[in-house]
Amino acid sequence: MSRESTQRVLSGQAWDDYCDSLKAAGHIIDAFGDLPTEQDRIEWYRFLTRLTRNGLERFVENSEPERPRLRDAPWRQSINFQSPDQDHLLAEFVDGTHAYRITGERGTAPYFVMAAWTAATPADPGHQNWAGRGVEGLKELNPAMLRTTGFLQSSAISYDAQGRFEVVVSQKRPTGGADWLEITPDCVGLLIRVVYHRREQESAPTFRIERVDGAAPVPLTATHLSGALAKAGQLVLGYGELVRSWFQDTLSKSPNQIRFSQALYLSNGGVPDRHHGFGMWEKAAGEALVLRFVPPACDYWIFQLCNIWQENLDNYEEGQGYLSQYRCHTETDGSVMVVIADSDPRVGGNWVDSAGHPHGGMSLRIILTVAPPPAVVVHRVALDHLQRDGFAALTVKTECPRGVADLASDSV
Repeated sequence: MSRESTQRVLSGQAWDDYCDSLKAAGHIIDAFGDLPTEQDRIEWYRFLTRLTRNGLERFVENSEPERPRLRDAPWRQSINFQSPDQDHLLAEFVDGTHAYRITGERGTAPYFVMAAWTAATPADPGHQNWAGRGVEGLKELNPAMLRTTGFLQSSAISYDAQGRFEVVVSQKRPTGGADWLEITPDCVGLLIRVVYHRREQESAPTFRIERVDGAAPVPLTATHLSGALAKAGQLVLGYGELVRSWFQDTLSKSPNQIRFSQALYLSNGGVPDRHHGFGMWEKAAGEALVLRFVPPACDYWIFQLCNIWQENLDNYEEGQGYLSQYRCHTETDGSVMVVIADSDPRVGGNWVDSAGHPHGGMSLRIILTVAPPPAVVVHRVALDHLQRDGFAALTVKTECPRGVADLASDSV
């Protein structure tokens, strides 16, 4: 047990540092200058509360080494364009020392994938203060910057006649040919993504995880709590900084474009079973954006509109703000037309409500395809022109290269 970590908990220093980390994270919005609207600022501070809840649930409540659990991501937490058609089950590890067994039943959801990941984590994260180091400290402890080291798809798992399965999670391959997800010595946890096509018609798979050695739970230690508080605070700071860097360094450089970058997607815990394109969208009051793309043959795709903090819009709860392969209108030529506006212009296609936001992030996720990502063309038009002339109001332009969106701007 670390003497420094124990003393930091008993003296209250670990708690003070955690609170100071939250304060530091709150000021990341200052880097955005005058860009955030009043609505953006309101949502930023709510975003921080959700990140705070996420960090405490993951690291204080759900990272006991002897009692592993697979728990769904906190309700309404939508980090990095999180899909509403996916469940996200998390198990947190201190490291990759131990071996685990996941058992469950298949259910009828079309697809799931188990992934193991690592993150910058010192051996004893609770032995020092982090808040005073700001974003520099993320180089050593950053629970928000995850790297996938291995994954196992549902199609590669064996099931019995009742749909039951068993997967061993360990550094060493198990004997006897059991299904295996390999982890590394520095593994910090697992994420299981369950993808639904029509959630209301499909049953979720079930998952249970246990230590192979059957270790019994032990009382909470100061070292564990000190490290958990450090991780929880750095998670809030880390995701705040990630949102800032993605927006300012990448997305805002090319407004109203969607760019597919495996490097960007995989930089934060992605799995290479999909294309995932990201972009910034913006429009003025009285304008609309119209996107056109031809989805490749795939198991599933989803287009999402988010705020500038990469959060799902509030109207997702009513089934708005996003569009999926199984909930859309397709044109006769196989293309999909997406109309982004504050009100429905009723011109056909598919209306996605921007919920009063003038800007934000957008993403197009395409799962299980062998085709390259599609070209996406974006038109910015006056809403009344679109209502009057329909899609004839769109400026005719040559399609841009695959995986890069273009902007065709109407005069308004």
